[in-house]
Amino acid sequence: MARTYRALAALLSYPTEALQAATGEIAEALTEEAIVSAPQMTAIRSFLHAIATTDIYELQDRYVALFDRSRTLSLHLFEHIHGESRDRGQAMADLIALYQGHGLDMAADELPDFLPLFLEFLSLLPDADARTMLAEPAGILRALTDRLAARNTGYVTVMAALADIAAAPMLAMSDIPEEDPNDLAALDASWEEAAVRFGPGEAVDACGTDRLRTQIRASARDARQQTASRNAAAA
Repeated sequence: MARTYRALAALLSYPTEALQAATGEIAEALTEEAIVSAPQMTAIRSFLHAIATTDIYELQDRYVALFDRSRTLSLHLFEHIHGESRDRGQAMADLIALYQGHGLDMAADELPDFLPLFLEFLSLLPDADARTMLAEPAGILRALTDRLAARNTGYVTVMAALADIAAAPMLAMSDIPEEDPNDLAALDASWEEAAVRFGPGEAVDACGTDRLRTQIRASARDARQQTASRNAAAA
């Protein structure tokens, strides 16, 4: 599964000419490991063809419009359950420690909860462990799949494959409400947030996969409870 996770991570990363040149290799990796179902693989092949044949600047514009202009499609997992709370800072510190414990180095400008980076980490784990870890944000993967489908974009093929591998429930989970991607003033306001700070907390060297799973599950539960409360108040 290592190559599958890396291939899907590449497809969710900012498009480059190197990605365009690697579409054949990506298709080969996904086909060889056969983790992605046949119908999803057919859809992904169509997406790969579009990547390989579309002008690179158009690809980059589309990526930015999808993932940078709207928080609702954020590829930062903890954004959907922590926002910019102190809990997110501690969760990310723990995730950094977990990455380092498995020999995964991060660039200085990377946040650990970025989905492509998380997938790179999963590629270092045994198959069973990787599937278990991917299942923790399954509700977020479902929410992103649904939202990408509503935008009629090829990226939905990648997210749907991940949701399937994670055995994601049909119930989506994200504490970020939908936004109008054309309302630039509202989008600017939504991104005027304080930078993440890694405040005091438990020692990061105490981090492990069990603790990280507990954090994600607890955060997901809290987000669902908050959403239910808002829905009840609106009813």
